[in-house]
Amino acid sequence: MMRFKSAMALGAGLLLAGFAHASALEQFKSFVASTKAARGEFVQRQVKGSTEAPKVSTPASGTFVFARPGKFIWTYSKPYEQVLQADGDQLFVYDKDLNQVTVKKLGDALGSSPAAILFGSNDLEKNFTLSEGGSKDGLEWLKAVPKGKDTSFEQINIGLRNGLPEAMELKDSFGQTSVLKFSKIEKNPALSATSFKFVIPKGADVFNN
Repeated sequence: MMRFKSAMALGAGLLLAGFAHASALEQFKSFVASTKAARGEFVQRQVKGSTEAPKVSTPASGTFVFARPGKFIWTYSKPYEQVLQADGDQLFVYDKDLNQVTVKKLGDALGSSPAAILFGSNDLEKNFTLSEGGSKDGLEWLKAVPKGKDTSFEQINIGLRNGLPEAMELKDSFGQTSVLKFSKIEKNPALSATSFKFVIPKGADVFNN
């Protein structure tokens, strides 16, 4: 048994070592191909202005879960409570303080959005031009530039380590960058068929866009 555990540990070590030397594109394609669903935690900050004197917002944090294609629940718990949930056809945005739900058709809009990178289909290169972004902060970075004109994001950077995404930088056309850090990622958890079904909260105002 000890010999089996040692072999398993060695195999895991070699696998991680392989990922450590793999390019960001190789790591990300491997992650996409092997991950049909995942969940984890995130911290998000907004950065405005120049690199010399940037203004950084109060961090927002929460949890996420997704299943390809196009199903996800992105939950903000601090400093405010908000849920973005997609069931594959519609996107529901729920603001708990206002008790308000906005419903949007998911459609093709997901294709060139940041959500498509983690939550969309495997055909990323259809909507994004992918290239290596170099090493920074101990991560290998992948650069994704949307091909479509119908997106407010100019560039998306993804930082990977050991075959998992640990960070994203979303740069928009207004000089603002959303910086996300991921942790406690669990690949392919058991999810039920109703995991992404949104239930309208009692008494909530509903707006359809």
